[in-house]
Amino acid sequence: MAMRLIRLFTGDDGQSHFTMGEIAWHKLAGPNAISGTEVAQSISFEETAAGSSFEWHNAPHRQYVLTLSGTLQFETRNGDKQVVERGDVLLAEDVTGGGHRWRLIDDQPWRRVYVHLP
Repeated sequence: MAMRLIRLFTGDDGQSHFTMGEIAWHKLAGPNAISGTEVAQSISFEETAAGSSFEWHNAPHRQYVLTLSGTLQFETRNGDKQVVERGDVLLAEDVTGGGHRWRLIDDQPWRRVYVHLP
């Protein structure tokens, strides 16, 4: 019962990088696996039309990005690429440095939830 977690962060070289992991489950309660909790500042929803892209930028602040629909490819300035799909959790922490860009690679809109972290 793994949930994919993609961390996008600024490395010591000042560039954005990805690491892959999973949401850590701290407790099992019947058929449910439960993670730890984290304080959130706010939540918002956004939709971007199929075929869209967004050029080089940094995350505006630390945030979780929960993809509800759409498949997109993120790219860092060093050429690393990461596909993000429905159900993936992205932890965007590259608030400084070289940044990243993305483009939608399927025919669906990108619907997502932003969970803004303090």
